Amino acid sequence: MRNIKLTIEYDGTAYNGWQRQAGVPTVQQVMEDTLSGIVNAKVVLVASSRTDTGVHALNQVANFRTETALPLRNLHLGVNSLLPADIVVKAMSDVDWEFHSRFHARSKVYHYRIFNSPVRTALERNRCWHVRTPLDVGAMNRAAAGLLGTHDFSSFCAAQCEVEDRVRTVTEAFVGRDEGGGLVFRIEADGFLRHMVRNIVGTLVDIGKGATPGEGLVRILTARDRREAGPAAPARGLFLVEVRYA
Repeated sequence: MRNIKLTIEYDGTAYNGWQRQAGVPTVQQVMEDTLSGIVNAKVVLVASSRTDTGVHALNQVANFRTETALPLRNLHLGVNSLLPADIVVKAMSDVDWEFHSRFHARSKVYHYRIFNSPVRTALERNRCWHVRTPLDVGAMNRAAAGLLGTHDFSSFCAAQCEVEDRVRTVTEAFVGRDEGGGLVFRIEADGFLRHMVRNIVGTLVDIGKGATPGEGLVRILTARDRREAGPAAPARGLFLVEVRYA
């Protein structure tokens, strides 16, 4: 038996998220079906993060156990030759039997891209949130600093979130600019709740517009009430960028 680790990049536009669901296309379903055909046995992938519908990944990490004797290079080339154009395995390696892509993750890094311009973008329409109103990036960053540290993030959890322990530790949170001049919110934490990043971004955009006072983010955070936060930002601007391991 082998334990094989994958690093996967995908455009989530056409998929109902990572996790396999009946009757709808998902990244996990496409990956598992493709790998199962190559190794001639059922493959069950464990992923570091269950990205939502429309969310993208630059470096999603997953692993699976298999009895296949296929050389790693053949397996890697084979899966990429059969996957659709919007999914690719960037790296593949044999790892220790105990390795678990989700349980052993130390932290995850997400980026959220905002196209802040009076005119929308055509080419990047599925990879960013178009916000026409000018945003005060300084106010957004001053507010984002309040996210650092260990907090209960119930105010930024999806209303249907079933997780009881909502305490997470954020080690990085700021708004910068990408090479094209767009805005990128970067956040690193030891874990994330459902819709947590999107709800934070929606609140920060309200602050950037002046609709919510910057100091209001700390009040929202301590309220532990989803109704206090801003609307969720669209999924299309969110990217899983990196998963870090000890």
